[in-house]
Amino acid sequence: MKKMISPLAAALLVVGLAACSKQGPDTTAAAAASDASAPAAGGAVTIGLSISTLNNPFFVSLRKGAEDEAKKDGVTLITVDAQNDPAKQQASVEDLIQKKVSVILINPTDSSAVANVVKEATDKGIKVISLDRSVNGAEVSSHIASDNKAGGKMAADFLVDKLGGKGNIVELQGIPGSSAANERGAGFDTEAEAKGGVKIVTKQPADFDRAKGLSVMENIIQSNKDIQGVFAQNDEMALGAVKALQAAGLKNVAVVGFDATDDAIAAVKAGTMAATVQQQPELIGQYGVDTAKKLVDGQPVDKFIPVPLNLYKQ
Repeated sequence: MKKMISPLAAALLVVGLAACSKQGPDTTAAAAASDASAPAAGGAVTIGLSISTLNNPFFVSLRKGAEDEAKKDGVTLITVDAQNDPAKQQASVEDLIQKKVSVILINPTDSSAVANVVKEATDKGIKVISLDRSVNGAEVSSHIASDNKAGGKMAADFLVDKLGGKGNIVELQGIPGSSAANERGAGFDTEAEAKGGVKIVTKQPADFDRAKGLSVMENIIQSNKDIQGVFAQNDEMALGAVKALQAAGLKNVAVVGFDATDDAIAAVKAGTMAATVQQQPELIGQYGVDTAKKLVDGQPVDKFIPVPLNLYKQ
């Protein structure tokens, strides 16, 4: 009798184990899927923030504005740093897509290079908002930025007047292909040419970087010291240019930057910079999270949300 029962018991045990084995992975997968969708079902919001670089005080302030607003609204914010590398930015945004964030806030390193990954996000139902720099070749739900062309015009008006309507100007450009560089340059160049009397003797990219601003300005000075003014498309490059001018012993050169970072404001107060176009990066970050929350809640948002500009000068 024992010999007959043992095979039967063994068979039942095998069937039971097989059933348990089959049920285990399926149950785990279902639980994982349930967990992945749980935040959306529970009303929690996760927002991805892709920053071009956190090696720039402007974008550190932008992130702070976003973090403060997210904390206030009970939103989870995941920040990724592209380190000014378009390929790295694409990979990090793809990671945000895999995390199934509710909305992606993107500050492009290259306005055109991000188009494909923005399309990938929107194709999967994730809304995208661009911050400070626009996206070329893909549609976003909203663009939040200062009017960079107006800022460039503001810088030209001030610098031309500062020089008394005559003199040679050097223009340090940002990252080629970025909307901020294109728009600030267009605004400055058009207004400076319309004013007449001044001459932009050279335009060279320094990638929005202080060290590159220093080295590019050093090279320019070596070939031409007849410079009365400098327009740098951000403060980091302006501060690098100031250092190069000081090292070369060139005085009374009016340097105008863009962003009004703490270091630039200190330089204006000290008289080493003439002015800086004042953006409000914390407000850009704050507006970004607030607009993302509205999208999640199904509310309409404006396609362009402007952030006011000022001129901080001596």
